[in-house]
Amino acid sequence: MALGKYSRVDGRKSSSYCSTVTIVVFVALCLVGVWMMTSSSVVPINSDDASQENKSEVKTQPGESNSENNNDAGNSGNNSNAVDENSPSDEGKSKQFEDNPGDLPEDATKGNTSSNQEDKNNKPKETKTEETEKTTDERPEEKPEVKSEDEKKDSGEEKKEDGDEKKEDGEEKKQDGSKNESEDEVEKKEDVEAQTEDKDSEAGDTENKSDDNEKKSEEALGDTKDGQIEEKVEEKKDQDPQQGSAKKKDQSSGEVYPSGAASELLNETKTQNGAFSTQADESKNEKEAQKSLGTQNRYSWKLCNTTAGTDYIPCLDNWEVIKSLRTTKHYEHRERHCPDNPPTCLVPLPEGYQRSVEWPISREKIWYHNVPHTKLAEVKGHQNWVKVSGEYLTFPGGGTQFKHGALHYIDFIQQSVPDIAWGKHSRVVLDVGCGVASFGGFLFERDTLTMSLAPKDEHEAQVQFALERGVPAISAVMGTKRLPYPARVFDVVHCARCRVPWHIEGGKLLLELNRVLRPGGFFVWSATPVYQKLDEDVEIWKAMKKLTKSMCWEVVSITKDTINGVGIATYRKPTSNECYKQRLQNDPPLCEDSDDPNAAWNVPLQACMHTVPTDSSERGSQWPEQWPTRLEKSPYWLLSSQVGVYGKPAPEDFSADYEHWKNVVNKSYLNGLGIKWSTVRNIMDMRAVYGGLAAALKELNVWVMNVISIDAPDTLPIIYERGLFGIYHDWCESFSTYPRSYDLLHADHLFSKIKKKCNFMALVAEVDRILRPEGKLIVRDKVEILNELESIFKSMKWEIRSSYSKDKEGLLFVQKTMWRPTESETILYAIA
Repeated sequence: MALGKYSRVDGRKSSSYCSTVTIVVFVALCLVGVWMMTSSSVVPINSDDASQENKSEVKTQPGESNSENNNDAGNSGNNSNAVDENSPSDEGKSKQFEDNPGDLPEDATKGNTSSNQEDKNNKPKETKTEETEKTTDERPEEKPEVKSEDEKKDSGEEKKEDGDEKKEDGEEKKQDGSKNESEDEVEKKEDVEAQTEDKDSEAGDTENKSDDNEKKSEEALGDTKDGQIEEKVEEKKDQDPQQGSAKKKDQSSGEVYPSGAASELLNETKTQNGAFSTQADESKNEKEAQKSLGTQNRYSWKLCNTTAGTDYIPCLDNWEVIKSLRTTKHYEHRERHCPDNPPTCLVPLPEGYQRSVEWPISREKIWYHNVPHTKLAEVKGHQNWVKVSGEYLTFPGGGTQFKHGALHYIDFIQQSVPDIAWGKHSRVVLDVGCGVASFGGFLFERDTLTMSLAPKDEHEAQVQFALERGVPAISAVMGTKRLPYPARVFDVVHCARCRVPWHIEGGKLLLELNRVLRPGGFFVWSATPVYQKLDEDVEIWKAMKKLTKSMCWEVVSITKDTINGVGIATYRKPTSNECYKQRLQNDPPLCEDSDDPNAAWNVPLQACMHTVPTDSSERGSQWPEQWPTRLEKSPYWLLSSQVGVYGKPAPEDFSADYEHWKNVVNKSYLNGLGIKWSTVRNIMDMRAVYGGLAAALKELNVWVMNVISIDAPDTLPIIYERGLFGIYHDWCESFSTYPRSYDLLHADHLFSKIKKKCNFMALVAEVDRILRPEGKLIVRDKVEILNELESIFKSMKWEIRSSYSKDKEGLLFVQKTMWRPTESETILYAIA
């Protein structure tokens, strides 16, 4: 009985005890669940009202560790829990920095998500502080104090942006003026956290379990700044970031580094392209290549099939017009007759063509295959013009009037007329009927620049020889029109047996020389009438004496060069109008006052003389400064009351242009573009303005043909006044030079102007015609023009050496190659 009684009692006790334990466990589990639901966020929950009073909060951010590894700037783009600090907000609404779960596993972030959702929905009115990472009894005094916006402004607290992270300096002033939290206190904090992490989670100690889980997740992924857990303080949104840059705290202790496995994962995520290209890049490059190829295929090039062949000059080989001329008495057939539709084909190269011989060797010899003509050598070889020597054409430096060399002849002229003073008083010379231009070629030795002029006639390719030698020359004739130069610009005009009938038709041709000759300038005439006594020569001499006297030209010297066996007569143009007024007969007559002596483009010749300027401020009334002073000094007749091309007073405009081109040449052209200047001799500035480019290149062994467009401001007289030379031209037409004449072409905003005016592609074909293979072209223009030109030049197989653009303006530097198309196009008007 006793045993049964006590057995029943013990049974009841066991059942009751189990029920009690079950209930306790159930309640404990419920508490754990509630705690996990409400305490996953370590940020105190703030209501709108509380944020009105306290507009900044201090909190820890264990979720930042993943932000840097994922290159997620500010954790604002991919995390719904993070708040973009730069986004605008209402004045009374504070920003909250919430935990960023980063790439934590789903089960590790579940509590955070639910907690954040409850934060948004509940919005309690008072701030509740939850002590989940640090117990209050351990560090009650370490809790950062929340400060209002006004207090922060007074204390100077500010934020600093560093890369993708915003870091709080941890140096907040307390409201009672207490000291900032020291580094030792921060280290103590981290030591406490480490101790909390190391504690074993006993049964029922759910708070420490949660901390442990969070610490382990953080440790596996690595922290943003070497595992340091940093605090952030939210700043006033309109605070100056420069004035409010926060100082970093040196938190060298308590660093948490990734474990071995996690570290390996981090290394794997930091990949590089290595030797592999991306599909995006491959596709982009291919599309651009196809587009470029499609653009190039739009341009179809053919060779010009003409009678002139490799020497084709469109405006001088227009046989359709030449055949229809009523007369050729005044060399009309040697004048310019440009086609209405300029060619867009490419001129073929001579067989065996190669890069031109460099200066100064080129003055003595050139490649035969570059100018494969021997007729002149056969006719003039005995006068030492040119000779054939194997694969070269050689030039002994002679001429019809100076068989024993040009230098002796040049020095003999100065001995006869010391006032000529080559290279000082006389700088710019016009050589009419130049032959192969040995006179001008050797005047370089005396620092004198010569414009050599001769027609394209039976003296086969004489101007082409000159250009191939590196001597300035153009194909032109003194026929029925004025020469393409302004009035009163040449210091000396020279004619050595030039075969020009100066005395006929009232001296019309000599009067044209009078127009271009500077007052006080010299006319040097070396011809048989000066020293021979044949009947024809005697008659010409008498006519010339009468004509020059009536023109008031002074006979300065008549001498005979015994070495060369020739005589030279030198005349000087008057510097005043006194002689004109004292003439008994007005023959040749003075030109009408309405006749502009500077008008020179397709203007018919007239047998009249223009008066000499007498106003001291007028161009031509004074001789220019001696060379080289005249190069840099603004001409005396440029007045401040005149507006220059670029809008400044003319003298300032002149100086600014010169400084600009000196800067461009020294900083870019001489070194930046990679030009080998020893291969450059003949240069053309296709739009010269004041001649600044030519002036800036003075120290190099080059010469520059300065071209002034007929529809541009007439600044060519300024160029001559500087001791340089140039020519008028219309770029809607072909230039009067042979193919392959220039080593370097320079076009400053020329193509954009031609684009609006005439055939753009014809100008491109003309550039190809006059530029030598391996020659260079520099284009400065608008970006859209440069892009179009680049595509065109690529279709011509030119090499794109350099391109640059800024503010819709740019520079394109290209080089012509030896490429020629295989198909040809017959130019009917160029067939003889």
